[in-house]
Amino acid sequence: MTKRIFIIKQSCRTIFCGAGFQPAFRSAICGESNAGWKPAPQFLLKPLAIFLAIVVCGSALKCEAQTDDKRPQNKLPQLKLVSRTEGGLLCKSQGKRILIVAGTPRQMGTAHGTLLKREAHGLIEKVMYVVGAAETIQSGEWFMDRMAEIERRTGPHIPKRFMEECDALSKAAGISIRDGRYGNLFPERFHCSGVAVRGKASVNGQVVHARVLDYMRDINLQAGAAVIVFMPKGYHKWMTLSYAGFIGTVTAINEHGLAVGEMGGRGLGDWDGMPMSLLLRDIMERAKTVDEALKILEETPRTCEYYYVLSDKNRDIVALHCTADKMLVLKPGQQHPMLPTVPEDTVLVSGPDRAKTLSRRLQENYGKIDAARMIEIIKRPVAMKSNLHNAVFLPESLDMWVADAGRHTLACNETYVKCNLAELVRFYKETMAKGKK
Repeated sequence: MTKRIFIIKQSCRTIFCGAGFQPAFRSAICGESNAGWKPAPQFLLKPLAIFLAIVVCGSALKCEAQTDDKRPQNKLPQLKLVSRTEGGLLCKSQGKRILIVAGTPRQMGTAHGTLLKREAHGLIEKVMYVVGAAETIQSGEWFMDRMAEIERRTGPHIPKRFMEECDALSKAAGISIRDGRYGNLFPERFHCSGVAVRGKASVNGQVVHARVLDYMRDINLQAGAAVIVFMPKGYHKWMTLSYAGFIGTVTAINEHGLAVGEMGGRGLGDWDGMPMSLLLRDIMERAKTVDEALKILEETPRTCEYYYVLSDKNRDIVALHCTADKMLVLKPGQQHPMLPTVPEDTVLVSGPDRAKTLSRRLQENYGKIDAARMIEIIKRPVAMKSNLHNAVFLPESLDMWVADAGRHTLACNETYVKCNLAELVRFYKETMAKGKK
């Protein structure tokens, strides 16, 4: 695999680093800085990025097979052990890749990089050589310069344990420390949706919390998708629908029944704080309730503009709008000029047109919403054409239903698989205990 990626890289250098291409394009691919050029026309950006994805990473990874039955799988799936190492297990269940890591930051990072080496390479390749090239063309700023600035400005606000884990992951996977860090610090700009219901809006009054991630499905990020369980020494255990090589989170639930999903906004350039994905991880590892999560969000320097939906097993739900210097908290049923009607016992965040559809579907299904009905509620057009992954949480039972996009299909049209955090933690402990006998 290393040899194949090297050949692909060298081929890309030959194709894109010669005459006839924008200096920015050559810079992003070949690591050469060049000033005095203009960004390429906007209409070229997506085709260029997709073409790069095919050339650079198209053969590096394969999507997991999906089952033909698109209905949510309500039974806890059987886990098949694929591989193990100190501090980590790699499992498969109904076509889903499940990674469980435990221990110190170094142990977790090493296990992650060892068990998902090929997939981590694929994700970093896409970020550094595909997305980075498109970013350079679009912004007129060399990608590596921007990432160096982000690392410098966010660095003082990032807990040391996260960088130690990231570096251990990179070392185990054979990725450079720089690329591993940049891949995890890359500024997230998702166009997503989030919704949570409780009380009168749901079946039995339980919290049902959904998160829709719409982002770069075209470049096949889903090839590196994984459910990852983190069991950090001295912190809360938690589970995320994520990607190989990524130590942060945008979709997660922890052992105390606290769940979160986010939606990206504006504010690029506000880098003097903890990166969003690592801030959400810190919340998962230190907070037990929505109130504790809000306290961490208030006290931690933040970056850029993001929207969040938080829920917990105590049936507390909130929607948030956060910038680097302001934080707005919306309670269940609270109305806002930027949102359509928000029914009682619900919170929601989404783009204007998608929010209208989401609001209408919530009202049509009011009082009857459970996990299966929520899966229907967040289908197109609530989910966008770039729908990369979806998750539905039941915080009281620690269940998470997950769906990833296929190579040519949206996540909302794929099979949802049920994962239970308590069961996965138990499986890890029992499997590791057997290995010691």
